[in-house]
Amino acid sequence: MSDSTHDLLKQVSAELAQASSDFSKQAEEAMTEARKAGGLSEQTKAAVDELALRFNSLTEAEAQLKTRLGEIEQEFARVPSQTAPAPHDSLGSVVIKSEALKAFASSLEGGKRLSIPVNAALLSSDIPPNVVEPDRLPGIDVMPKQRLFIRDLIAPGRTTAPAIFWVQQTGFTNAANVVAEGQAKPYSDIKFDIKITAVSTLAHMFKAAKQILDDFSQLQSTIDVEMRYGLKYVEEEEVLFGDGTGVHLKGIVPQASVFSPAFDVAQPSGIDDLRLAMLQAQLARLPASGHVLHFIDWAKIELTKDTLGRYILGNPLGLAGPLLWGLPVVATEAQAFEGRFLTGAFRTGAQLFDREDANVVISTENADDFEKNLISIRCEERVALAVKRPEAFIQGPFTAPTPEPETRSKLKAA
Repeated sequence: MSDSTHDLLKQVSAELAQASSDFSKQAEEAMTEARKAGGLSEQTKAAVDELALRFNSLTEAEAQLKTRLGEIEQEFARVPSQTAPAPHDSLGSVVIKSEALKAFASSLEGGKRLSIPVNAALLSSDIPPNVVEPDRLPGIDVMPKQRLFIRDLIAPGRTTAPAIFWVQQTGFTNAANVVAEGQAKPYSDIKFDIKITAVSTLAHMFKAAKQILDDFSQLQSTIDVEMRYGLKYVEEEEVLFGDGTGVHLKGIVPQASVFSPAFDVAQPSGIDDLRLAMLQAQLARLPASGHVLHFIDWAKIELTKDTLGRYILGNPLGLAGPLLWGLPVVATEAQAFEGRFLTGAFRTGAQLFDREDANVVISTENADDFEKNLISIRCEERVALAVKRPEAFIQGPFTAPTPEPETRSKLKAA
């Protein structure tokens, strides 16, 4: 810290005090003169102006010196000591020094909570001085998650009603024909059916200690993310496999058409099954837009080789996304899909309506939470699934799955 800056500040402050005193005295004399004579002489005006100018200059100089001195002190504080550890305020010290606490104490309000940041406080008194504190790794090591995909494949929608109502065409007999002049025109037959699907609520709860979430904001955000993911995972299961009983969604797979190949192919494989499923959807006048299958089955298809050991689907070093027969392939780890597939016109055949977006709500008034200092966290959403064209989806087992790698080796050896 600079001694010269300190000395200069003292000198300026002393001169400022003297100038302030002189200015006050001169101002009083000027006021007395004005009352007696009805105005000020030119000499008095000049003296007052000179004192005012000197007072303002000294005030500005003092302010600049204080600013400079503060910068020097900050620079000095940032220089680490060679022997002493960096000082830490305790949690209590941080709270006591908080301006928010002072304002809160001066005007208490019932039921009001006060949040004081304590990021720089020493949170444990168990670490003695001169001991190296342990490093805390940033973030939280969370569990791996399955990729979510169905919501991105099918058409989105929103609703403000408790149910979705629509009219579905269930049949069409085309009797159009050439008609001679004067003859009766043939009648075609179009059949419709009324469909309705209710909005379902998906939800789950979680208990936590209030102190933990108050003291560790990152943990609260992680719980938020995990709860939303858990909800979306169940949503995936319902959209795919919901049986429609009770409040369950009626999923795509239970309503999809069973795989029925139009013809047989020589040396069939899983690759052939997916192409024949595309043909089945095309014959229903609903061209497929994608495939869904298990990670294991997709790996088997990707590893398929010809008799010379070359990969059939392309270069393993290629960066292209998973495609088969020109359509995107979405792999899942859902066990119900192992050995099976789902091919369909996802955008045309189904639509997922959001009645209430996924949200997280925290309460301290559930059951005995107040008594036990706990909080209840609820995550829920309300959705409805309308599978408008069940024939747009083809599902079934692979009739001729790609052989396992070890099986191919045995066949080659034989």
